[in-house]
Amino acid sequence: MAKRVYIESYGCQMNVSDSEVVASILAKDGYTPVKSAEEADLVLLNTCSIREKAEYTVMQRINEMNNLKARNKGLKVGVLGCMAERMREDLLEKKKVVDLVVGPDAYRNLPELLEKVGTGQKAVNVLLSREETYGEIVPVRLNSNGVTAFVTIMRGCDNMCAFCVVPFTRGRERSRDSQASCANASSWCAMATRR
Repeated sequence: MAKRVYIESYGCQMNVSDSEVVASILAKDGYTPVKSAEEADLVLLNTCSIREKAEYTVMQRINEMNNLKARNKGLKVGVLGCMAERMREDLLEKKKVVDLVVGPDAYRNLPELLEKVGTGQKAVNVLLSREETYGEIVPVRLNSNGVTAFVTIMRGCDNMCAFCVVPFTRGRERSRDSQASCANASSWCAMATRR
């Protein structure tokens, strides 16, 4: 039976890039991206914590998932990204609709976490990593215009600005291996480096 995933990205371009990495990881586990939450077996909200409005928007969207789950009893809902990292307890306890909470450094564990969710349990992994860059993963293009793509060269941040949550939600700064930067990327990357 085909497994279908719908991913919504909120916030920055890093989240859009992460959603494409998530789609690639899930594709290897048999998931196909679909264009709407109504078509999906799994809805993932890739979230942002930089501004209160972004968090409010995601909370409203999670509330909307209650109605969707009432119509589709098998639907699973996950919250990914910075908000998942920052608000993990609230998301699982106050928002009963959420089955899965995954921080930005734990996307490789999605297949195992989804197995756990499949047994009726909640699943959480928000551990930050000092090494994870997803450098060798070739992203699955979502909502592509055919012209642009994201190549993430750095994750996290070592600056501890008083106003910023990035070091706490995305971890310490680490860079993609320069040798891996284009080794596994699509042909456009190889062409761009030759110019």
